[in-house]
Amino acid sequence: MLELSLKQPEKLRKVAHALSSDVRLKIIDLLNTGNVNINQLSEKLDIPVSTAASHIKVLEEAGLILTQLRPASRGAMKVCTRNFDDIHISLNAPKSINDYANYELEMPIGQYTDFLVSPTCGIADQGGLIIPEDEPVHFYSPVRSSAQLIWTRKGYFDYKFPLVIPSGAKVKSVQVSAEVCSEAPNYDHNWPSDITVWLNGVEIGTWTSPGDFGDRPGKLNPKAWGETTRTQYGTLKTWKVTEERATIDDVYLSNVTIQDLGILEREFLSFRIGIKEDAVHKGGMNLFGRELGDHPQDIKLKISFY
Repeated sequence: MLELSLKQPEKLRKVAHALSSDVRLKIIDLLNTGNVNINQLSEKLDIPVSTAASHIKVLEEAGLILTQLRPASRGAMKVCTRNFDDIHISLNAPKSINDYANYELEMPIGQYTDFLVSPTCGIADQGGLIIPEDEPVHFYSPVRSSAQLIWTRKGYFDYKFPLVIPSGAKVKSVQVSAEVCSEAPNYDHNWPSDITVWLNGVEIGTWTSPGDFGDRPGKLNPKAWGETTRTQYGTLKTWKVTEERATIDDVYLSNVTIQDLGILEREFLSFRIGIKEDAVHKGGMNLFGRELGDHPQDIKLKISFY
């Protein structure tokens, strides 16, 4: 979600301008169905290529879309991807908003510090598999640093985020988001899996993923991956712990609070995501990086403090 407020007037103006055009709104709507190149936009909207490119530039400068050059039959083509599913704008006067600072960091999915995996399991980047499938020993390989998709039927992945927060600060909230889904043979939309998250060893709560998604290519996926019968995309989930409770996508999850996590008692925040041994639905897990799936991000941490 893109969050904007009156504290960011220049960014707010750019986004408002980008959304003020009927053509640009139609472009954003077209990107709901997947990646589109500028020539395709030109044809679907019946506008010149130069006009389509001009509108794309405005949307990209506002941060609403991402463009990438990809090989084509004649040179390269610019492919467009939508960056956000939702936008939240706060119109409260800046003086009425508590002045919280934010510490943000993205962790590549291959930079786990510990793991437990079991077949079916594997690691892939945009080009395909980078380790032999269903052989857990290869999860120690240094090639994991380029991972864009990792999966396992059972187990977990641990990550450690360094904390660079001023001494004496008080943490207001911790938020972690990632694109995930279940792990079935090939894919299966009806394959529930209970995926649990822990922060600093404290269980935050469990979300039941409905399935392993592969009915269409992920918005970021290269053509070759999109033509396979493998997992294609996941769901972007956001876990948040505040002074009052823990939520997932702003829906109540548990009574865990910031005070339970001891955030400033160590130099890092540990994040574990996995399947509990006593889970009701042991349907595995796929975890996406910024270059595969639907959402151009790795595991994203945001800590608000004052």
